[in-house]
Amino acid sequence: MGIGPGGREEITPRAERALKGAEAVVGYSLYIDLLDGDLLTGKEVYRSGMHGEVERCRLAVDLARSGKRVAVVSGGDPGVYGMAGPVLEVLGDEELEVEIVPGVTAATAAAACLGAPLNHDFAVISLSDLLTPWPVIEKRLASAAHGDFITVLYNPKSQKRREHFRRAVAIFLEHRPPGTPAGVVKNAGRPGQASVVTDLERLLDLEADVDMLTTVIIGNSQTRVTGGRMVTPRGYVL
Repeated sequence: MGIGPGGREEITPRAERALKGAEAVVGYSLYIDLLDGDLLTGKEVYRSGMHGEVERCRLAVDLARSGKRVAVVSGGDPGVYGMAGPVLEVLGDEELEVEIVPGVTAATAAAACLGAPLNHDFAVISLSDLLTPWPVIEKRLASAAHGDFITVLYNPKSQKRREHFRRAVAIFLEHRPPGTPAGVVKNAGRPGQASVVTDLERLLDLEADVDMLTTVIIGNSQTRVTGGRMVTPRGYVL
């Protein structure tokens, strides 16, 4: 199940019902900590750190096999870089009842902070190469840039991985004018939310503020800034 960006108001009623009906909750520590206490009252709570995804899935499946109703928590949407895929892979062909509860993604939460930049075809690309080789990511960036997709960058920069964000910006500058609107959103839907509308040429000026809690959106050839907000026209005659 997806809890959205993290704020209680962005947890869907369906997700809240799933949480309240669960006997056990399994998730990454950060996402568990984002949940209000009343949603976890009286439940078995299992949390672990980064890189414990497979172990969490196996634990959740074992708990479900024992007859418990289990909620596996993902930030955003569980099917977008989330836990739905690993859970289903662990299950394989086993016939165990599974419900996928969607949630608000970082892409849409960040877009709402900036205006309406995703109002046409867009691509979402994670710059993390922990599970995807960098050459593959670079190829996808070039394809999205060449194809004039509005592009959302997840995981743009970490403490150890700094050059990928710079390379991504360089790739887009090969295909789009430097004045192409772009936006940076930090902590979308969480305390400390902050957003900046800028352009492709000046995107690296904000590099110091970009980290794993940041979402970057690069507009396409039609995206413009109106009233300080990014807007990508859908094509309606106004």
